Amino acid sequence: MRAADAAAGAALAPDRLVHLAGTAVALEAQRLLGSCYGRRVAALAGPGLNGTDGRIAAAWLAARGARVDVIEWDHAPEELVGYDLVIDAAFGLGCSRPYHAPTTSPATKVLAVDLPSGVDADTGAVLGSPIRATTTLALGAYKPAHFIGPASNLTGELRLAALGIVTTYENGLVDDDDLVTFLRGEPDDHKWTHALQAFVGSTLMPGAAELVLRGALAGGASMIRLVSRGDVAASVELPPEVVHASESAVDPRSRCVVAGPGLGAGAVDWLREVMTGLSGPLVLDADGLDRAFIDERSPRDGSWVITPHDGEFARLVGHAPGANRFEEVRALARATGCVVLLKGPVTIIARPTGELRVVNSGTASLATAGTGDVLAGLIGATVARGHDPFDAAALGAHLHGRAGARLAPYAHASQVVAQISAIIAALGRGEVSTGSAPARRATPR
Repeated sequence: MRAADAAAGAALAPDRLVHLAGTAVALEAQRLLGSCYGRRVAALAGPGLNGTDGRIAAAWLAARGARVDVIEWDHAPEELVGYDLVIDAAFGLGCSRPYHAPTTSPATKVLAVDLPSGVDADTGAVLGSPIRATTTLALGAYKPAHFIGPASNLTGELRLAALGIVTTYENGLVDDDDLVTFLRGEPDDHKWTHALQAFVGSTLMPGAAELVLRGALAGGASMIRLVSRGDVAASVELPPEVVHASESAVDPRSRCVVAGPGLGAGAVDWLREVMTGLSGPLVLDADGLDRAFIDERSPRDGSWVITPHDGEFARLVGHAPGANRFEEVRALARATGCVVLLKGPVTIIARPTGELRVVNSGTASLATAGTGDVLAGLIGATVARGHDPFDAAALGAHLHGRAGARLAPYAHASQVVAQISAIIAALGRGEVSTGSAPARRATPR
């Protein structure tokens, strides 16, 4: 972002770029206020470009009837009282020292310009005591602090004003518009075109198999062959479309394999025996997440997807994810040669080459048993439909999150499957929108 800012400043007249940013802030403020006339607004202005953005927004709002006070950051009172909106434009991308913001009343909306003032943009560390934003308007591009570290809990609703500043990038946030690429198929497809094989479930945990299979069917798998540890069909009602295979080997006609959920103790030794002949993509989750097995079998070409939550991540690397979750996920992807999807309040996906995708569509409704099994099946089906494993993990995680968001405040995993099917049906009708923006997120289990 810093490099893009410098390039944009050289390409455009500096006043032009600042005017664009300030106007974007003003329009976002108007959206939050509904009507400008007679509304009381405080613009907390700092010494840099963020402060200039706030001043331009203040003038724009005042010209439309708002009663606006521009307050310099170093002369601010301890409390801002009586305002409908506070524009936090004290410090943004360049903040590197503690900043203690004035407090506001609970009824006051707060619009943070680029970032809440008083956070480290690169790490999400809190410097001082920022104001918790109702909405944060990111300028140019999102920053790490919007998604990782304690600062990510201060941003409120995230919005973006791209302003044409960033023109090339390798990392990105997955959003609803990306789902238009989800559906794939050709007129001459047949049942083996998008086939999937699942090595999941056991006599003690048959439900995991059912959830993986239903997630895969919802995601568009055209044929599923199930290999399990024991007769799971005796305990749960498997989808009638699933073939319960008697042989224990990888079917070469499968476009993707999903393995791990519900296998129980000794899962990895069992997988070593039965998963012979594997040469294509694999989604490895839950009981299959064993570092020795991954290092021994992974082709290290990004065709495997491993999907740990924090506890499983610690089992794989020897420690829980640190403060910089972006770099932790990148490091594991490089070390294993796999696409790594780290579940969490914000889900992070990395290629072995370092590219990142971020998914923030999930809600606390996904913090229930079995939702991770559904996600594994959905990602496997997305790979089987022809998506690159990295893209499949990102698209599947976003779709899964949106399905959970429809069921807030909480949902059972089987309900998530139904919502995935509903969203995919809407995509088939040409409807991109999948629901309202998410609140705080939680980890699929």
